[in-house]
Amino acid sequence: IFFLQFVFHSYTTGFALINGNGTAKAEGYSVQEKQIFYSLGAISYAACIGAFPLVFMNRYTMRSPLTELIVRKLLPAPLLGLMSAFTVAVVRSPEFEHGIEVVDRNGKVIGVSQKAGEKAVRETAVSRGVLFGTTFFLPNALAYFVQRAKLAKTPRNLAIVRMLFTTLVLAGMLPASLSMFPQRGEIKRADLEPEILSSTEETVLFYNRGI
Repeated sequence: IFFLQFVFHSYTTGFALINGNGTAKAEGYSVQEKQIFYSLGAISYAACIGAFPLVFMNRYTMRSPLTELIVRKLLPAPLLGLMSAFTVAVVRSPEFEHGIEVVDRNGKVIGVSQKAGEKAVRETAVSRGVLFGTTFFLPNALAYFVQRAKLAKTPRNLAIVRMLFTTLVLAGMLPASLSMFPQRGEIKRADLEPEILSSTEETVLFYNRGI
């Protein structure tokens, strides 16, 4: 269980690392040792949290129907969503520590803003959590109703149905999560640092959110 969680979070964390803010400022620290260290820590922590409920249940032989329902059906989806958001926030933490570039409507760089970096990372973390939380929850919920209605006669058929539901939900949620927030994010000038306020009269500035 831990291994599967570790592989999943390694992939999503690597994706977040590669597809972070694409400005020149971000490129300068994209492979810093600190960021890689944070990534490994986040992956290990997320894998442990994801595997813990089932390991705990098996370790203490807690096999009641209620425990099975909570641990196997209810907990995994929110945990996966939360840990996916957590790993994004950790791996891209340099963006709100050092800031990202903000530009005006014409693409002219106005300055580097930590507040814009924080907003970009927060939006990406929310979209990633929604993507994987929903993708994990809905197929299991739909498969449960299929099982209750006895539409799938064998465990093999139920597994096929669950895989089909997962594919369909993922195909729908991927564009939905990416469109939750615009790729070219906006931030009000009044919400930025004082040095940026004095550099422009624009009321709204823009930044690259990353994926």
